[in-house]
Amino acid sequence: MCSIHLNRVFLVTKFPKLSSSLYLRCSSSDSQVKKTPLYSLHEKYGGKLVNFAGFFLPVQYSDMSVSASHLFTRASASIFDVSHMLQTRVSGKDCVSWFESICPVDLKGMADGSSSLTVFLNDKGGIIDDLIVTKVNGENLYVVSNAGRLQVDKQHMAETSQIYRKSGKDVNVDFWDVSERALIAVQGPKAAAVLQPLTDIVLNELVFMTSRVGKVAGVECRVTRCGYTGEDGVEISIPADKANDVTEALLQSNDVKLAGLGARDSLRLEAGLCLYGNDIDENVTPVEANLTWLIAKRRRTDSGFPGASTILHQIKQGVAKRRVGIRIETGPPARKDALLKNKTGEVIGQVTSGCPAPSIGGNVAMGYVPEVMKKTGTELIVNIRNKDIPCVVAKMPFVPSKYYIRK
Repeated sequence: MCSIHLNRVFLVTKFPKLSSSLYLRCSSSDSQVKKTPLYSLHEKYGGKLVNFAGFFLPVQYSDMSVSASHLFTRASASIFDVSHMLQTRVSGKDCVSWFESICPVDLKGMADGSSSLTVFLNDKGGIIDDLIVTKVNGENLYVVSNAGRLQVDKQHMAETSQIYRKSGKDVNVDFWDVSERALIAVQGPKAAAVLQPLTDIVLNELVFMTSRVGKVAGVECRVTRCGYTGEDGVEISIPADKANDVTEALLQSNDVKLAGLGARDSLRLEAGLCLYGNDIDENVTPVEANLTWLIAKRRRTDSGFPGASTILHQIKQGVAKRRVGIRIETGPPARKDALLKNKTGEVIGQVTSGCPAPSIGGNVAMGYVPEVMKKTGTELIVNIRNKDIPCVVAKMPFVPSKYYIRK
């Protein structure tokens, strides 16, 4: 049996309540799997390591169940190793205009030190990947994109920037290898309180989706106020050889614990956040994915991004399907590809992600339904293990977001 199947069996049998979106991302043989700079720390603290998107990462730790880790994050703070994400440095006096040529983000209108969620798009408006871009200044960008799309993103950025350079433009793209740079996410209501004694960055001034370079535990790092849980928190980019030191310094507080992929997946789903390869892909546009807000106002006018004609038409004329949230009060959770039906039993869509929701009870899911059935409160049926179970279209996020936005 190949490694991908072994990993899938391991995750399903050992962690049956995990979202199928998690184990479906495991891939490649163990001989090809990379270790993050925190690999030895995961072993030290009892991390149950699996092959996820080509990297050894912990599903959970021996001291806490996935559900308990999830709830601890919501109540206090957790550290997630996200070093598998692709970190990229972009420079040059034309880097902003190049990046806007492949994304619908308004970098020109962003202040220095601010960040934005955006998407790489293909010529049909499909989503190549979702990512966060930070405008360090007019000639420098910092980009974090998905590990599962690492090679695709590298090729896309390399090829498009090369074309730009051939036209006489100044843009340079440099990819950090995991051996050079680590990335951790500190998430939860106590994240800032845990971090502040260790950093010279004034966290009260670092609002959601802003980024600064400063010292953390004596190490120069980039700290960005963002995350993937719906909670307040930061992502910290650290030189690889200092990653253990910074993480251990944070763990000295009783208010923070290590957390793994299991809790990360259920937290992001409760927060209504997409997982690439499940909820979004190259066959789905931002409008269909209920991410129309990613198309910046100025970009809807200048339309200088891939797939603009399709996307702008959809914004004006509507779409046939839409991503929605789904609540299931009883029974097992819906998993990826579970069929969605209307009340007469006709198949009208399918689930893209689903799992138990420890914060609110019951189960939550996302899926695509016809536009006419997207309204909150619409009653549907989901087929789970060949049994039809009532469910309802629900507003997302399922759990209110708690991002630090100073008014």
